[in-house]
Amino acid sequence: MHREQLDAETGAVDADSAAPVMRAVNLTLGFGTKTVLEQVTLNFLPCSVTSLLGPTGSGKTTFLRTLNRMNDKVPGYRYSGDVLLHGRSIFGNHDLMEFRRKVGMLFQRPNPFPMSIIDNVVAGVRAHKIVPRKEFNSVAEVRLTEVGLWDAVKDRLGDSPFRLSGGQQQLLCLARALAVDPEVLLLDEPTSSLDPTTTEKIEELIQSLADRLTVILVTHDLAQAARIGDRTALFFDGKLLEEGPTEQLFLSPKHAETVRYVSGLFGDRRLLGVVVGSTEEKAQVES
Repeated sequence: MHREQLDAETGAVDADSAAPVMRAVNLTLGFGTKTVLEQVTLNFLPCSVTSLLGPTGSGKTTFLRTLNRMNDKVPGYRYSGDVLLHGRSIFGNHDLMEFRRKVGMLFQRPNPFPMSIIDNVVAGVRAHKIVPRKEFNSVAEVRLTEVGLWDAVKDRLGDSPFRLSGGQQQLLCLARALAVDPEVLLLDEPTSSLDPTTTEKIEELIQSLADRLTVILVTHDLAQAARIGDRTALFFDGKLLEEGPTEQLFLSPKHAETVRYVSGLFGDRRLLGVVVGSTEEKAQVES
């Protein structure tokens, strides 16, 4: 399902006319003397999933962490250019806690807090004083139900989250992120360590969340990007090589390196379960 292709009657966003919720503008990132990414300009639209692809070391995770200002205290971190949220720079004198309420993040490995299951879900709600304490149980039930975890934990909300499986812990962390009603959700390979069943569940959740959120997903899984990404951006050798509607990028890529990457000719040569049509010939012609 690609929301930008739906007609206006559905309430979907037109990719050609919608103002971006978040935008990177001529963004260059580095650590010390090493430049990781150069001159990246990329828009993130409302109610959409943007997948960030690229080989290991291409800069996509550094880019994602910058969108949440997670790199600020990393020694040697530097940037030029800007990132805008609703047209306003995310850098400078911001309340980082409030900013990260708007721009939430889910990491590659589950990171539940050392507190009970219910306290994990409402941790941000409590910190931001979003609702009175008497409503915490209700918030927890709503969010745990949303991620499909309520039935599994409703009778042990006071237990340690570390007694849950890895997949359940990741769902718990997602419930925690959603509890504060973010506008943007950043996902750093959230299913890379999970079993296929939990991966499918999280992919379905991502698609449903994109009906109301801007979702930005780093993934190494080409098939995952093809399944759930409305738009896809390919990072390569420290640059944004190509971006656009996912179907267009996979079926009609503009660059030879994109052809190689999405057809499995790059790196480990894994084949994607999407027909990319004569990609070997394209790569040979464009090389």
